[in-house]
Amino acid sequence: MRRYGLSDGQWEWIKDFLPGREGYVGGTATDNRLFIEAVLYRYRAGIPWRDLPVRFGDWKIVHRRLRRWCESGLIERIFRHLAADHDNEYMMIDSTIVRAHQHSAGARKKGAWIRPSSGSVTA
Repeated sequence: MRRYGLSDGQWEWIKDFLPGREGYVGGTATDNRLFIEAVLYRYRAGIPWRDLPVRFGDWKIVHRRLRRWCESGLIERIFRHLAADHDNEYMMIDSTIVRAHQHSAGARKKGAWIRPSSGSVTA
């Protein structure tokens, strides 16, 4: 398994949700696994779309395909399916993923003056 890639077990868990599989009406997508790994690579590495490695194909096509899958609700269905497995390590959220700006935590700016509330008594 490559870094940021899917294990065979993870792939087996989601492959039947994806369009283009064998027996699916329409075209057959032979690169669904490569596409999913490209999306995972992009988000896990924190890179812009333009910096997606060449082995995943043209970044514009990968981005367009992800956008179509998101608009159709497919990505949400996959995540709901993955969330059903409580032991799935991909569903873990920690501080390396969730970032907050310093102001969202209520930090005061230097020299900021806070006006007292109307109910306080000043001498």
